[in-house]
Amino acid sequence: MNLTLKVWRQNNAQAKGQFETHQVVASEHMSFLEMLDVLNETLISEKKSPVVFAHDCREGICGTCNLVINGRAHGPQKGTTVCQLHMRAFKDGDTIVVEPWRAAAFPVIKDLMVDRSSLDKIIQAGGYISVNTGQAQDANDIPIGKDVASQAFDAATCIGCGACVAACPNGSAMLFTSAKVAHLGLLPQGEVEAEARVQSMVNQMDEEGFGMCSNTGACEAECPKEISISNIAMLNRQYMASVLGSKTGV
Repeated sequence: MNLTLKVWRQNNAQAKGQFETHQVVASEHMSFLEMLDVLNETLISEKKSPVVFAHDCREGICGTCNLVINGRAHGPQKGTTVCQLHMRAFKDGDTIVVEPWRAAAFPVIKDLMVDRSSLDKIIQAGGYISVNTGQAQDANDIPIGKDVASQAFDAATCIGCGACVAACPNGSAMLFTSAKVAHLGLLPQGEVEAEARVQSMVNQMDEEGFGMCSNTGACEAECPKEISISNIAMLNRQYMASVLGSKTGV
């Protein structure tokens, strides 16, 4: 496959960035990141600076491979991270535009790598269970309904990649935050701190400079784990209930 890449290059958050155009020959069996590896090998052989991009497990479970490809977070395939996106999703002769996440809360470190530590700070604000719940019980002894358990598990599949933020026209982190609130708050162990958790995480989200949710649904559409925006509605109910002192937020 002969491809034309338009790749964003930027030295740091303060520097002015620009697109660079490169020609790459790739196999349809390569992953997108492997194709970028080929580009970097070429640049290094030409004694040029390689393109900086984030990656880790390359198995679709860590959320590190945050790229906007042809205007879409993680690329054209639904429910797929960049590292699991293969070049057979493109055609010979295609022009591919590659950019970093675009959000005020995600400053550019260099080229395609952004600082997503703001998501970590939201987790640190309340995404945990600190109360002593005693010795672990057998799973069958804990009275959790199948529907509730499934809903909590679905929310827990969020990998914190930030695609929801990149896709949102407001740069909102509501889908991420709501998934973290839901997967803990729905379970008995997390109910004790539910009110404090939702307030702390929402307040931290606002402090980090994320935008407000306007229910466009772009976050759900681009999420590689297909987290439902119903979690956002749940977060709003829990937050209002915690502020008003009600116990009916879930």
